[in-house]
Amino acid sequence: MKVKDKLLLDINGLYKHGPINIVIFGDSISHGAVRGYMDYENVYWNLLKKKLNQYRDYVPVNMINASIGGTTAKASLERMENHVFSHNPDLIIVCFGLNDVNGTLSDYIESLEKIFQRCLQSDSETIFMTPNMLNTYVADDTSENYRDYALKTAEMQNNGKMDKYIYAAIELATKMDITVCDCYSKWKELSKTTDTTMLLANRINHPVSEMHTLFCDELYNLIIGNEQINTIESCSTMFKAQ
Repeated sequence: MKVKDKLLLDINGLYKHGPINIVIFGDSISHGAVRGYMDYENVYWNLLKKKLNQYRDYVPVNMINASIGGTTAKASLERMENHVFSHNPDLIIVCFGLNDVNGTLSDYIESLEKIFQRCLQSDSETIFMTPNMLNTYVADDTSENYRDYALKTAEMQNNGKMDKYIYAAIELATKMDITVCDCYSKWKELSKTTDTTMLLANRINHPVSEMHTLFCDELYNLIIGNEQINTIESCSTMFKAQ
């Protein structure tokens, strides 16, 4: 059952199917790194939870954060069962790439393929969300501790390496019939008129909180679409004698 349909359950449906479980499987962006610290209030998946609750608030939506900052798709393969599928997810949002670009393209694509294959074996909806761009230069206010790395990430963004990795991932997901939420292309389009490095809180790879809204809105549009919910009679939460 898709998340959109499950949101419309009545009390009998909720008894039968239970709440909505959405598992977020990714790296630091999904972990919660927003402004140099873990901001679980303004991270995109919490914003998405609020929007889904606004669509209809009767069916509980559980966001299960199975993301770890600094990790890659390859390093996360061994934790899939315990961290993702043990929660019986209705929807899995997969977002890797920002750290994977430091490794080989083959490792990245082969690992994503294994993740996607396991998702397809389950009954879960799956969305591959592409990440944001890296920085394009070393900003003056970049932390001294990370300036060398910022130089490296800027080079990977500017020489097309990051593009190559993300577009290969999109091609793989499309081939495997995995839904793609292509936020990376949104950032690329934005970069034509905006200094996107200034939209990175650490000036390297962590978007400011405002840009998590972009992730949220794109995901919401994929899950729900533009239509408004029809008026549905509220389900009572009061005790009823059997």
